[in-house]
Amino acid sequence: MHGSRRGFAELLADRRGQLDAERYPAQVAAIVAAMVTAFRNGKKVLWCGNGGSAADAQHLAAEFSGRFLRERHGLPSEALSVNSSAVTAIANDFGYENVFARQVEAFTQPGDVVVGITTSGTSPNILRAMEAAKKHGATTVAFTGNGGGPLAKMADLVLMGPDGYSAIVQEVHITMGHIICDLVEQDLIFE
Repeated sequence: MHGSRRGFAELLADRRGQLDAERYPAQVAAIVAAMVTAFRNGKKVLWCGNGGSAADAQHLAAEFSGRFLRERHGLPSEALSVNSSAVTAIANDFGYENVFARQVEAFTQPGDVVVGITTSGTSPNILRAMEAAKKHGATTVAFTGNGGGPLAKMADLVLMGPDGYSAIVQEVHITMGHIICDLVEQDLIFE
């Protein structure tokens, strides 16, 4: 993709302005509202992603189940990539494209939120997870980029990251994810 050598200044320039899209405040507010509603109603937030997005899913789930900045009770949130026995058994028995959908089917109840993270919006296992979440009455949230692909069309709520290579999209996802965690935490504490 970037075949020639690029230095620090060029790499930093790739990142300038990436957090300034006018769409972010409204997208974040809608996602915060859905998560706050779920947590207030005793529901959970589940996360799924592949590779770096799996790490982001795990990271953001832990911000809720542990804490972000303020003392509060733990919130029910988990990443569906963390149980290696479930992931490998489902991948082996049902195919990798079903690795998250099968867990969504097992764990999701109406009123939950399921977040799928994919920088392209085209990961088959994330698309299937969103389909399963909708069937089980969950609110679906896409963290995506590069136009969002089919995921952006099917999700209830979308955080549409920038166009560009995966690292840039993931950097926006984790920053907006931290802002979402902070705002959810504030809404639950300062209600």
